Amino acid sequence: MRSFEELYAIAAARKGGETALEALLGSPRPARELAAIADDRWLAAMARQIFQAGFSRTVIAAKWDGFEAAFDGFDPECVALYGDADLDRLLKDARIIRNGQKIAAVVRNAAFVRDVQDQHGSAAKLFADWPGEDLVGLLELMKQRGSRLGGNTGPRVLRMMGRDSYVMTPDVVARLKAEGVISGPPASKRAMAAVQDAFNTWAGQSGRPLMQISQVLAYSVGV
Repeated sequence: MRSFEELYAIAAARKGGETALEALLGSPRPARELAAIADDRWLAAMARQIFQAGFSRTVIAAKWDGFEAAFDGFDPECVALYGDADLDRLLKDARIIRNGQKIAAVVRNAAFVRDVQDQHGSAAKLFADWPGEDLVGLLELMKQRGSRLGGNTGPRVLRMMGRDSYVMTPDVVARLKAEGVISGPPASKRAMAAVQDAFNTWAGQSGRPLMQISQVLAYSVGV
């Protein structure tokens, strides 16, 4: 496995130099800002990423005000109590994408957020305080206790909210394979543990957040 410095040099060469590469890198929000985000925004982010999966982001963006209205502003306490009548109502609501499985997933995720609120005071606090060196543990929690938050959906929720995270895009996976970290798509717990170990190593070498390391890996492969 090459050092982060070596991978950074590859990415910089592909992107036209260090200055150009740095301009492409994002920065996560501080934990105190994340913890201050209302939990309805976390539920909204989950819903948006779920509905965007396999669908046009442009269409979802154009309809998003309608989603907000249809789901009562994504108030977790309200949405968690939705029953059959609410599901029927949403399946007939032209303001949203009328996908029954995804609608049901939003309701289940509202219950997930409410459970986390009961345990931690707020879902935002859990997401903000979870240690980056065990991001794989947070992703597993989201997958197991949430609904349709596995794969890259959970990481994209975190990235959307500004939580420091890596995302297993095809380019990131290609670089991890090239470095011998994984042999294929990281579908198992063992593979994801290897991914976490690699990111922890590169974070220790560079002092950079997981988000930037993930982006550098992607830019070291992509055009």
